[in-house]
Amino acid sequence: MPSPTAAARLTLVGALVAVAAATPATATARPEPLVTALVPVSALPVGPAQPTEQRTHCARPAPLTSDPTAEPAGHRLLDIGQAWRFSRGGGVTVAVIDTGITPHARLPLPQAGGDYVSTGDGLADCDLHGTLVAGIIAARPSAIDDFAGVAPDSTLIAIRQSSGAFDTRDRRTAAPTMGAGYGPLSTLAKAIVRAADLGAQVINISEAACVPGTASIDDDAVASALAYARARDAVVVAAAGNLSDTGGCREQNPLAPASTSAAWDQVRSVATPARFGREILTVGAVEATTAAPAAFSLAGPWVTVAAPGTDVVSVAGGRAVDALDDENGPRRLAGTSYAAAYVSGVIALVRARFPQLTAQQVIDRVVRTARGGPDRDAATGYGLVDPVAALTADLPEVAAAPRITRVAAPRPDEPDHRPAITVAITLAVGAGLVAGAFAPRRRR
Repeated sequence: MPSPTAAARLTLVGALVAVAAATPATATARPEPLVTALVPVSALPVGPAQPTEQRTHCARPAPLTSDPTAEPAGHRLLDIGQAWRFSRGGGVTVAVIDTGITPHARLPLPQAGGDYVSTGDGLADCDLHGTLVAGIIAARPSAIDDFAGVAPDSTLIAIRQSSGAFDTRDRRTAAPTMGAGYGPLSTLAKAIVRAADLGAQVINISEAACVPGTASIDDDAVASALAYARARDAVVVAAAGNLSDTGGCREQNPLAPASTSAAWDQVRSVATPARFGREILTVGAVEATTAAPAAFSLAGPWVTVAAPGTDVVSVAGGRAVDALDDENGPRRLAGTSYAAAYVSGVIALVRARFPQLTAQQVIDRVVRTARGGPDRDAATGYGLVDPVAALTADLPEVAAAPRITRVAAPRPDEPDHRPAITVAITLAVGAGLVAGAFAPRRRR
């Protein structure tokens, strides 16, 4: 792993970005990825892209409303206790790119990965979102309740990249952000590169930026950063995004299109980095008690797998919580953010048990053992993750090279005039590119 100084000397990251080219079928047909282009991404300097300021009070956890001695519904659905017989995530490092992590007795002291929101180091979380996500991934057990993270022996890197409590001093910019408040895509790309340079084996992104399906979204730098992370053998896990009355993800995408091509053509809301699944693991949410797709979970042809996103329990301030204080009373924790955290924990378990597997092989193992049908589903992808099966199944491992596919948001009647540029990078890339395939407000 290079030192931060060595990483800075890299200056830019060469990565694969599939450039869309119009197909001759129809004006609205989904473009196929044909060529690759270089987009430079540097992790340094660490800090916000614009001057920011805190505009709201920090979040506070509400008293636990559920039985502290009961196993969380999400753990029960995934049989996490049984999975611990085979792995607890020891030796695996998980980077949490979120609203930061506030350390407490139940979390292993996270490595300070940096702050792209303000002047901190990542170990401060005004929103509590990142802290709760981190708890689902790696919280230590305690005698006072029955909660522990999915991979309680793993270690964490804390990177603050977004915050609903902060915003730019100049509000005239209208670019998509990760969640409500502040979190531009430019710093998301930097945060991903930063996490990879710090040696993260799993990178959790429990947030998304959303636009209407007919709009364009400039996330080339994010695509490059994702490819760089894969080149460094990190598995990236991203939330599918939540439907919201404000922002870009207002309309649900069709749940049962006739084909994959039709699914792309009929997209009404696009979320990034979610739309890069299955080159990453994009996670939809299901009801923790029934395993049915959660109504708030944004569907789409990019969803890879699903995990519990309701009846969520995590830890904050050293104690188990299942809600945050709101002006209208406790707001229960729910969202694809927490579903993604479950999957990141499962990835840590798998990487600890099978350290010889590459990032792509780990993704394939989790996908192939998921509880789903033979066909991909727009709401749950290849199905509900199955930690025990992922840890125990006897599978012929797939020797797949890292790859990343970029597909632009649909632009009806607008041809692509960008030049076709092919870039050679130091990756063992296969001959073909596979077309792989947040809401503006996080759901708590």
